Parts: sequence; structure tokens; C-alpha cells
Amino acid sequence: MSIQKIARLAGVSVATVSRVINNLGSVKPQNRERVLNAIKESNYQPNLLARQLRTARSNMLLVMVSNIANPFCADVVKGIEAEAERNGYRILLCNSGSDIARSQSSLQLLSGKMVDGVITMDALSALPELTTLIGDSPWVQCAEYDEASTVSSVGIDDHQASRFVAGEFIRRERQHLAMINHDLTYKYAKQREQGYRAVLEEQHLAPPAVEYASELSYQAGKDAMTRLLQQSPRPDAVFAVSDTLAAGAIRALDEAGLRVPQDVAVMGFDGTELGHMTSPPLSTIELPSQDIGREAVSLLLKKINDPLSPAQKTTLQWRYVERGS
Repeated sequence: MSIQKIARLAGVSVATVSRVINNLGSVKPQNRERVLNAIKESNYQPNLLARQLRTARSNMLLVMVSNIANPFCADVVKGIEAEAERNGYRILLCNSGSDIARSQSSLQLLSGKMVDGVITMDALSALPELTTLIGDSPWVQCAEYDEASTVSSVGIDDHQASRFVAGEFIRRERQHLAMINHDLTYKYAKQREQGYRAVLEEQHLAPPAVEYASELSYQAGKDAMTRLLQQSPRPDAVFAVSDTLAAGAIRALDEAGLRVPQDVAVMGFDGTELGHMTSPPLSTIELPSQDIGREAVSLLLKKINDPLSPAQKTTLQWRYVERGS
């Protein structure tokens, strides 16, 4: 199907269709929506190579995910893909594992003009090396960020959220608080532990027992909970920095013959669908994961369209979801 037929189907001019396809100029939101719907209904495939030669853009975005097996990362990618497609872009996905060598290989797509910009979800510790590799190319960082960096970022206030968790346990008169954390090279892991510890210190309570999971997995959460149960005094409240770790912790408690939450309360983090699958259902801090992805694309497109625009640090709101744990 030709661009002229798309215009007739959408009831707009050929020029409007062209601007939508090439992401150029201003288009009324309702007209953009009509064009995108017409393209979708007709399975129209523009000549990407011709468009790249004409506009010096590929209309492709590179998305580097630290761990695609992490449900939080997967939900963020859903939001990225939806917003990218709404703006006429496609994504290339790289499961970087915060490995610089793997990241370097993928980032060659930037220098080769195969992608117009990059969204990363790598650890804070990796950002200096990524800055060297990415240079001045359009870039947005999800969840992790550096206050001194000139890179745009989007995430939540992890410190504030973990303070809430500690306060909630104290309000419920839990005496022996514990935590299952992950990799402290990630800023979110540091901030969640700092916020959790700060509340206990302010309340003149004993610091939490902390175990560090080897990875963000069900088994690692179960193993960490098993280690916590060997400590004295035994924890009566556990904060896990991901729902996946929390699910493993609940399983370990069940196998130890302990009741959740009567004997040990458990709180997760992320708000993924996994929270509905545990027994009892998992109380958690729910993140606006897909909104984080959508906002990352919006920030990246601003940088692509105006390379001199200043960096933006966007903080979205989390919410507490109380279930049965």
C-alpha cells in the first residue's frame, strides 16, 4: 500500500502521513493517531533504508536491559516499545547484564547510525564507562542515575519507598527487621538499604539483618531467607528488594513451618504480577514500570529532536499495595 492510500484511509494529507512516518514537524495528536491506526490496519511497511538516507535517521532505538529475566525490566520494556511504536519507532533489545564488553558490542550500532539513541538500565557503577562509549549520542537511563551526570533519567525515589516499608513494619509492632538485598553496584539497592536502615536508626532500633542475594531470582531469595532464619534473633519482618526475591523468601518460610505474616511478615518491591501468585499474596511497593518506559522514550525523543536540550531527571510515584503477606 502506498503513502497516498494511507492518507486517504486516514482522511489526512500525504504531507501529514509523511511527517508521522518520519517523525518530523508538528502533527495534531488526533491526526497522528488516525495515521498510525491506518498504518496498522493496512500493514503498511515504509522503506526504512530510503527513509534513513533521506532523513539521516533509522527510527530505531537501542534498549540495553540489565536483566530481561527480571519482571520489572520486562515491564519497563513493554512501556518503551509501546511509546516507541506510537511515535513511529522500533526497538532493538540487548540483554547487557551490565557487562561492558557486551554493551560495547551493541553500542557500535550508535556509531554506525543504525539506531538514533539508546535507553539503558545498567548499574550506576557502569555509567562512567557507558558515558565514554556513548559520548554525545542521545541517551536516557532508566531506574539508575547519577546526580552529577548530564544524562536524562527516569525512576522513583527508592530511599523514600524503603523508608515507608520500615515504617510500616514498625507500625505493626515488628521487633526484628531483616532485609534481602541484591547487588550494591546498583544505586537502587544502595538507596533502598540506606532508607530502611535510616528509619531504624532514627527510632533507636537495632539495625536490620541483611542478606545479599546472588542474583534476582526465586532460588536466590529462598536461599537468602534460609540464611536469615539461622540468625538470632529470628526476623519477624523481611523486606525484599524485588518481588522475585520475596516469592523465594515466602517459600523458604513455608518449608521452615513458619506462617506468613503471623510469624514473619514479608514485603516485596516492584509490583509485578508475581505478587498475585504467592501464598499468601504478596504485599509490595508497586512501581509504575511501564510508565517509566514510556517516559524514557519521551525524554529520548526530545534529545534526538533537540540535541542541545538540557538533561531531565524525572521521578515518578510509587504506591503501596497491601495484600496478605
